[in-house]
Amino acid sequence: MPCSMDRKDLKKIELELRRAEKEDRIKDKDLFEVVEEVFDRRTVLSLIELRRRGCLKTIKGVVSAGKEARVYWGRAPDGRDLAIKIYLTVTAEFRKSIWKYIKGDPRYEWIGKLPRHKLMAVWARKEFSNLKRLFAAGVAVPQPICYYDTIVVMSFIGENGQRAPLLKELHEAGELSTDLAKRILDKVLRYIEIAYREARLIHADLSEYNIMVWRGEPYIIDVAQAVRVDHPNAIEFLRRDLYNVIRFFDEEVGIDVPDPEELLEKILSCEVRSVEEERVSTVRRDESEQ
Repeated sequence: MPCSMDRKDLKKIELELRRAEKEDRIKDKDLFEVVEEVFDRRTVLSLIELRRRGCLKTIKGVVSAGKEARVYWGRAPDGRDLAIKIYLTVTAEFRKSIWKYIKGDPRYEWIGKLPRHKLMAVWARKEFSNLKRLFAAGVAVPQPICYYDTIVVMSFIGENGQRAPLLKELHEAGELSTDLAKRILDKVLRYIEIAYREARLIHADLSEYNIMVWRGEPYIIDVAQAVRVDHPNAIEFLRRDLYNVIRFFDEEVGIDVPDPEELLEKILSCEVRSVEEERVSTVRRDESEQ
């Protein structure tokens, strides 16, 4: 990542901030095209830093809003559409919900005690890291572009500020045909396996609510909570993901589905074979070097 802002940039920002309201709220007309959105000082500084780094040019409007984060439509300097996810606040419910994903994981177990803003920053960094690993492995996720503080910038799934529908929404709109449902199910199950085998990650909260469908292709979103395959509860998380996906296509869509336990066994058996193949390859390499 590039270095932090220089003194000239900081002075310019401070001059702008002095014109802001007494409660430290600001609107930057060059960066923010949606005038009804007002961000706090820290978020504005982070967005200005991302613009300085060439990650984004404008932020336009809200695409989706949750309790802890909002996703905005934006544009890159080259005109590409962006999804800009901003973690805004930490609720007691959020702290409690993330504990099951970080407990037992030495990389992140310490973050539960962090103050609000630092917790959000680490969670954003975790999502960016997981996106990078999944994208590199070939899983269909938004392409990670950059992150800073509590903001993650990624490719936009959709067009002209209209996000792609969630799998659940597509089904409720009557646009999920049997053939399309079968193709999507096959691809999502394949992505679960690729994530496990290649990215060494498990989504851990996968359902019809965090799978987007764009031009007939499924995209997996909301991966901040994804855990490594060596997490103490990895197998249970993997089992839950499989059951959630299978349940939706079985009970709500009504197509023939595979047995989730058989799928779980298949994925785990592939893992055993991969470890053994790696061991044999190492032995042969060592023997050839003697």
